[in-house]
This record gives sequence, C-alpha cells and structure tokens, in this order.
Amino acid sequence: MNDTKSGDDKTLSVTPKKTLTLKRPGTEQGTVRQSFSHGRTKAVVVETKKRKFSLPGDKPEPAAAPVSVFTPKPQVAAAPVVQEAPKAPPPPPPVERGGMVLNELSRNEMEARRRALEGSKVRDVEDRQRAIEEAKRRAEDEERRRREREESARRQAEEEARLQAEAESRRRAEEEARRRAPLAAELATVDDEDVKPKRTGAGAPVRRPVTPEVARPAKPTKGEEDRRRGKLTLNAALSDEDARARSLSSMRRRQEKFKRALHNEPREKVMREVILPETITIQELAQRMSERAVDVVKFFMKQGQILKPGDVIDADTAELVATEFGHTVRRVAESDIEEGLFNIADRPEDLEPRPPVVTIMGHVDHGKTSLLDAIRNANVVSGEAGGITQHIGAYQVEKNGHKITFIDTPGHAAFTAMRARGAQATDIAILVVAADDSVMPQTIESISHAKAAGVPIIVAINKIDKHDADPQKVRSELLRHEVFVESMGGEVLDVEVSATKGTNLDKLLEAILLQAEILDLKANPDRTAEGVVIEAQLDKGRGPVATVLVQTGTLMPGDILVAGNEWGRVRALVNDRGGQIKEAPPAMPVEVLGLQGTPQAGDRFAVVNNEARAREITEYRQRLAREKAVAKHAGQRGSLEQMMSQLQTSGLKEFPLVIKGDVQGSIEAISAALDKLGTDEVRARIVHAGAGGITESDVSLAETSGAAIIGFNVRANVQARAAAAAAGIEIRYYSIIYNLVDDVKAALSGLLSPERRETFIGNAEILEIFDITKVGKIAGCRVTEGKVERGAGVRLIRDNVVIHEGTLKTLKRFKDEVAEVPGGQECGMAFQNYEDMRVGDVIECFRVEMVTRTL
Repeated sequence: MNDTKSGDDKTLSVTPKKTLTLKRPGTEQGTVRQSFSHGRTKAVVVETKKRKFSLPGDKPEPAAAPVSVFTPKPQVAAAPVVQEAPKAPPPPPPVERGGMVLNELSRNEMEARRRALEGSKVRDVEDRQRAIEEAKRRAEDEERRRREREESARRQAEEEARLQAEAESRRRAEEEARRRAPLAAELATVDDEDVKPKRTGAGAPVRRPVTPEVARPAKPTKGEEDRRRGKLTLNAALSDEDARARSLSSMRRRQEKFKRALHNEPREKVMREVILPETITIQELAQRMSERAVDVVKFFMKQGQILKPGDVIDADTAELVATEFGHTVRRVAESDIEEGLFNIADRPEDLEPRPPVVTIMGHVDHGKTSLLDAIRNANVVSGEAGGITQHIGAYQVEKNGHKITFIDTPGHAAFTAMRARGAQATDIAILVVAADDSVMPQTIESISHAKAAGVPIIVAINKIDKHDADPQKVRSELLRHEVFVESMGGEVLDVEVSATKGTNLDKLLEAILLQAEILDLKANPDRTAEGVVIEAQLDKGRGPVATVLVQTGTLMPGDILVAGNEWGRVRALVNDRGGQIKEAPPAMPVEVLGLQGTPQAGDRFAVVNNEARAREITEYRQRLAREKAVAKHAGQRGSLEQMMSQLQTSGLKEFPLVIKGDVQGSIEAISAALDKLGTDEVRARIVHAGAGGITESDVSLAETSGAAIIGFNVRANVQARAAAAAAGIEIRYYSIIYNLVDDVKAALSGLLSPERRETFIGNAEILEIFDITKVGKIAGCRVTEGKVERGAGVRLIRDNVVIHEGTLKTLKRFKDEVAEVPGGQECGMAFQNYEDMRVGDVIECFRVEMVTRTL
C-alpha cells in the first residue's frame, strides 16, 4: 500500500507493510522519505501501534487503523539524487491464542494498568486513614480547649463567689456598725408626717421610714471572656485576643491596697540605721532611708530650699533629714576605708625571729658601697656613674647561718630624702666615716637621721689602710655630735675596717649580729604582708617595678598589693641576685612586678583581700592627691590681677623643665636640688617629672610649655627624638647629678639681668656761663677731681642734689674739641637738651658698666 501526500513543498511516502512474522515487536516500524524543495530529502522512522486489542471470549473486530509516529533523523545534506532508505527488519509474527492475536504490547499495557489500579487503591486507603486520624486529633484538641474553658470559668466563678462573700460580709459589718453607733437614734427619728399614713384617696399606700444607705458606684460588668484569667497558657497566648488579663497575684495586691485604703491602714514604717559619709546626694540618702526622693525634696522645700535629687549635701544636713524621718544615723569618714590596713597587732606567740635591716649611711666617697661590695663579694660601684651611688640598693647576705639585710643610701647632699627614708625603714644604722676625711657635712646629716628614727648606730671607720688615716681623730670629732664610741666610754660600737683590703669585715658583721640580738627583732610571717617601698621605676620590658622591703608577713605571687596611690596583683618576686622566688618573708628586699603604676619611693604597702577594696583605697588616695594639688596650684595661681602685680613687683623669671629619670628616688633628689637653686629673681619650674624613658608626649608637653627636657639615666625613643628635632627642642642627657645641677645653675644664671655697675671718673665746677648765639649756653668749668671724658655720663649737682642726668653735647679746651680734660685744667661743657646751669654747680662725670651675674 502506497500513500502519497502532496503539500506545497514536501511529499510524504509510506512504504508497504511487511509480512507478519511469528515474533512481532511491541511496535511496528517503517521508514518514510520526506522530500523538500530544491531537491532536499530526509528519512524518518514510522512506528505503528494498535489502538484496540481483543480479549478472550470477545468477537474479533477489524484491525484498527495504524497510527504513524514520525521520528526525525539527522538531516542529510541536499543532493539532486534521491537515495533509498534502508529496509527495516521484518516484524515478528503474531502469537495466536484462542482464536485471537495477543502481542507483547497488550500484555505490557495490561500489566501497567493493573499496577496503576493497585497503587490507586493503596493511596485511597492511606488517604482515608489520614482523614480519620486528623478528625480524631481535631476532636481531642476541641475537647481539651473545652475543658480549659470550663476550668477557667469554674475558677472565675469561685473567685467571684469569694469576692461577693467578702463584699457581703463587709456590708453586714458596716450596717452593724452604723446600727450600733450613738447617732442611730437621730438617724431613726423622722417627722411625724413622714410616719403617719396619708391618704389622698381610697386604698392609698402607707409611706414607711426608709433607712438611708450609702450609694455605691456600679461595678462595670465584664463578659465571660474578659474576666480575670489564671495562668497564661499556650492556647491563650496564640489566640487572637487583643489584651492580656491581669494575673491573680496582681489582683490580690490590688485587693489588699483597696482594703488598706478602705480602712485607712497606714503602711508600717521601717526604721533603719543610715550610714552617712562626709558628703552624699539626696537620691542616695533617700535610698538608704528607703524613702522616696520626692519626699526628701518636699522636706527641703518646706525648709525654704529648692534642691534636686542629684544635689550633694553634707553629713550634718543629711543627719538632720534622716533624724526628721525617724531613722538612726551612723557617721563614717572617707578615711575609714583605710582602717585595718596597717599596724595590725600580732599575738606574741605568733612572732618569730627575723633578720636585721641595716642601713649604710655616711658622706659621699667615704666608701659605703665599696664596703657593701666587700661584704657581698660583688662590684656595685663599677655600675654606678661617676663612682657615686645614686639609688637605694637593697641586698641580703648570710653570716654564720644568720641573714642580714643591707640598704645602701647615697651620700650626696641632693639625696637627703633617700637617707631619711633609709633610716626610717631600718633597725640598725652603720655610719661609715673615712679615716682620712673624718666627719663631713653628710656624716652629720646621717647622724641626725639615725637619731630621728631612733635606731642604734654602729660606726665603721673606713680606709684605715691609707697612710694619712687617723681613726682617733674620727672618734674625737664624733663626740661633738653626741656619738660616744665604746673605746671612749660610750655605748656605740665602732669597728676599724678597710673595704679595699677586706680588713675586719668579720668583726663588723659580728657587731651587727650582736646588736640585732640585743634588739630581739621578731615578726609574724603567717599574716598578710606589710612593708615600705624603697625604690620604684618604670622598666621598658617589665613595666612598673617597685623595690620593697617586707617588714611583717609573707609576700607571695598572686597577692593583691596596695602601695601609695597604686595597686596591682603580684606577678613575680625577684631577689637581689636577679632570681625569681616563691615568697618573701619578713626583712627581705624584693622587686615586685605587676603594679598598675609606679608608686612613690617611701610609700607604705599592704596586702588586701580583694581587688574591689584595693581599687577603692587607691581611688580615695588619688582623689586626695588631686585635691591637694589643685589647692596648692590655686594658692599659687590666685587671680589674674594678683599674678600681674606679682610679676610687676617681683620680676621673677622661670626656667621650665621636663625631667625624666630612671627611678623615683633620683627624680626626687633632682627636684630638691633644683629647688635650692632658686632665688627671688630666677627659679627652675618643673613642669613634669616622672620615671621612665622620654616619650613623644613629653616632647609635646615641653613644646607647649616652652620647657627644656632633661633625661637622667634614660633615653628618648625614636618618635620622641623625631618630634624634638621637628619642634627644635633640646634634650639633655645626664648620668651624674653634679653635672645636671651645674648646667641648670648656669642656665639660671643666664636668666639673671646683668648688674649695672657705675664707676666715678671726675668732678668739674662751673665758673662762668656763656650764652653763645646759635649754640646755646656753655658752662666754663675747672676740673677739680679726676678727669672729664667726652661720651661719659654726667650729672648736674646743685647744693648736693642731682638736678639733671644726661650726656655731654660738647667738651672743648679753648676752641678745640677734646676727648678728655685732666684735673686742674679748664674746659667748656654743654649738656644735651638741657641749659638750666648756674655758677657754682658741680658736674659729676661717671662711666656705667653692665656686669654679668651668676648664682
């Protein structure tokens, strides 16, 4: 069979069906050749499927018309010759069963339909099961909500019944009280006309007396859902209701408040003990009294004062207010915060022997540090600039199983405060006197410090190895200052030693131990540590470092330390040999790391329990220091008028300085030495002084105040040097305090105004006055004393009173101008811009010289 369809530009050709075979595929395939314009063709595969099939027992029906399905193949390039498509393989023959043909296609479709039908039945069963479960869950939720509503309604009904019962009991009590009141007779008495029955007609009703009732406001009725509810449930929270109901506790509080207001029951007042500091705000006072701040403000308004809750009042006013409100008062001072910090009494049974603390004192270059070096077998002198000690050094040595703590103090005059501090922290003072120098000024000062501190003295007569040594002279001169040595009938031990040769060092140590045994030194090591800060510095790598002497207790890492205005937690303890230790017992010098800032040398330190108290104590001390500084500057500054008048009258010139040192003690000594250089005309003003290196902020401060920067044993960092170079500020470095003081002294001398020195030259007496035209008056004089020079200063003296002071306009000898006229000769003189001269006046000639002064 051939079907041909002709279109506009294509022709469809269908090949005839092939003969049926026994094995027939599910689909019949054929090939169709499509022709296009311009001779292009394309071959497609055609699949033919049966629409209907016969089941066993049915009458055979004619075969359904085949359906052509076109499966396009890749297009072949256009060519004028039409190629034949390859022949498809013959389909398999059909299978005959029961007089009908049942191919593979029919069995596959039946299997697919059967599977689809079974799947649909299973899905229907699952849907019905889910619907049943959903309906059951909805019914359970509805039942639960119903039970909750019933429970809520039951609780509301019970609450309403209780409230109604309470209201009824109150109403009955009020009626009973009114009935029993003495005014009941008056309330029951009414007019006779009101009591008698009146008839206006037949059967008129009788009016009876009516008991008056107190009108009550009608209570607003609420709906069932708007009444008080119980707990907030999940359903109530997720519901769409607008407002949340009040809780039962809130309603109970409201009812109690209503009861108090009804019966006029005042709230019970609580009397308290109010702790009052020196100053307190009104708000804080009200909180401590448990009163409202508004009530306290009203109290002040009644007294005629308008105050705010944030205003500060003093302790006396606060005590008056607290007493007026019925409270008791306990006054405390801010200084009470330091109670129990120092001087805690120890029980005698807790005390144990401790090493003595020995301070080496004396004049500069008498060998104090060399003597300590010989005892310690160390060389400290080589590490000090100029060979003089400029810091307090603390060391510990051991002799015959007994430890001795040594404190080395500087001997220079600038370090007076250091010597005083060393004497206060010591048990024994060793007075080192050179046998060749004998007693010197700082020796006398050391004796005064030791006596003021009340410590025993041991005299060490050093340098006995020198050829001009005279120990006996030292003993004799010490008698003048009330130091009586044993060899001269006194009680003061004296030992002749030589630090360089090591002579008699054992005797000196034995004398120290003997004196310590007499003193019977004891301390309690099992308590919180106390002591004194010997020295403090700001180390670049370790931060603030304080050298402390533990006087009682044991200091350990982790302790919270308060030293002066600073506090911190002890990070590490370093001994005099540079090694870290786990604890510092009494009389042991250690370096403490971990402070928040650098304390002052001489500050006492103590260990506290917690950081809160440490912070509180330091804040109180810092506030006191600020107030003291402000008061000091305010006293110095005064008003602007006072400053101007002071400058005009005194003419004081100041040399501003920014001083940075390695330790606090050096800065203290430098400041004291510079203060002594000041006079009524010039003085050094220290803008800032601190321990640590020179930083960029120091340069900025110096630039602002116009000060010079001095570094003592410190250096400036790179940023500070660059900033100083840009600002043109000089940084001077020193390692010896002598040189620093000398340079500052020279600078202050430069600020001194030069001295005006006047030198007398001669006198001349006026013999005659000549009035010359176009020249003026000229005095004819004779030089009576000295000589007269042209260009020198002259004074006109009349009756021993200076009438005029000026310069000469002309000096002539006869008709010639001359430079000078010697005594006994005559000359003519004329003054510059002055002509009031008379015969007999004296002309004094003098020379003025400006001489530079020094301090």
